[in-house]
Amino acid sequence: MADVLTNITRVPELRNRILFTLGLLGIYRLGIFVPTPGVDRAVMSEVIGSGPSLLGLFNMFSGGALERLSVFALGIMPYISASIIIQLLAVVVPAIERLRKEGEQGQKKITQYTRYGTIALCLVQGVWMARMLIGMNRQNPGLVIDPGLSFTLITVLSLTTGTAFLMWLGEQITERGIGNGISLIITAGIIAALPGSFVATFGKIQRGEIQPLSAVVLGLMLVGVIAVIVYFERAQRRIPVQYARRAQGRSVQGGQSSFLPLKLNISGVIPPIFASAMLIFPTTIAGYFPNSQFAASLQSSLNPVDWRYNVIYVILIAFFCFFYTAVVFNPVDVADNLKRNSSFVPGIRPGKKTAEYIDYVLTRITAGGAAYLCAVCVLPVIFMRFFPIDFFYGGTGLLIVVSVGLDTVQQIEGHLITRHYEGITTARSSRIRERVGAGES
Repeated sequence: MADVLTNITRVPELRNRILFTLGLLGIYRLGIFVPTPGVDRAVMSEVIGSGPSLLGLFNMFSGGALERLSVFALGIMPYISASIIIQLLAVVVPAIERLRKEGEQGQKKITQYTRYGTIALCLVQGVWMARMLIGMNRQNPGLVIDPGLSFTLITVLSLTTGTAFLMWLGEQITERGIGNGISLIITAGIIAALPGSFVATFGKIQRGEIQPLSAVVLGLMLVGVIAVIVYFERAQRRIPVQYARRAQGRSVQGGQSSFLPLKLNISGVIPPIFASAMLIFPTTIAGYFPNSQFAASLQSSLNPVDWRYNVIYVILIAFFCFFYTAVVFNPVDVADNLKRNSSFVPGIRPGKKTAEYIDYVLTRITAGGAAYLCAVCVLPVIFMRFFPIDFFYGGTGLLIVVSVGLDTVQQIEGHLITRHYEGITTARSSRIRERVGAGES
């Protein structure tokens, strides 16, 4: 590992990218402690820590900004929600679908629409947040110092500005840093809660709320879950590809064998994040009807420990696994590229038959990937039924941290390998071997 770190420092561009990323993440963490005007953070922290709720999940994605009532309290979730809406509209709106096919210029337009959608959602969620705080002030006096119209306007302006700034930070990290900026911001917030979670769990062990043997079992389970996440995130289904022989003069070229790697989980951490964003959105709307019995019932059912929440969560994860895979991977385009390069899948006719075969394999492995994501993301409920632990452990948070970490390491690896340096995963002392999914041909 020391050699790897030395190699990183020898590549000026990579070193600058990593330092740039760390610097912007540091700015993000400092912004967590900038409070929204007119609120008492101590009272809000007690409300968030009173028990598991959707606010706890929202607080996790905001990196603890909600319990501190920071200007970053909305987090990056409005941006993610806007991305979902734009991608769903691309299926039914031909104009957006055409933009997606126009390459870089079209993507810039879509990014611009996503930014506008983010600001619109921030205004809606900002009003909801202000109304929620005013409503909570009745049960928790002192939470809002001076409830009224001025407080609502200041809160909406502060939260919208905070999310817009986070959106800019994420885009800058993606463009000039290392890794995916939006995912890294979410990951940084989750990791920041790790020391506090360990301290809280250790305190419960000392008080006898968690037995030492149970703590050991829990620790082993967490290590096992991390190992499972790493295995499935690296798993591939390799489709063999044969290149046709071509005669050029007296020489014969081609005839080599290769493979088309299909990741078991092509969509990565997108489905759990999208599903969480979709579940937060109905709660936002329900907050505008505090006297409605239906709205109260909806908010009650969208509690992370409620079975109805988890059923909907699993369905949404499975849906977004297939949806996002269909967006980023087109079997027809892949089959056409193979045909143009005079290559084929052994035993499968080029063209339409190859596209159908790739789609068949892709559907099967996506189903397996969806089952894996659903199993990992409902682990908090299982843990919380047997252990009085913090909401941080297991599930969505652990999946995001491990997956984003692997993706960032791979990007660093790519920079090192292109400059003929030994990378992190290629180092003999810490090699992470590529896993091949079941059913490899």
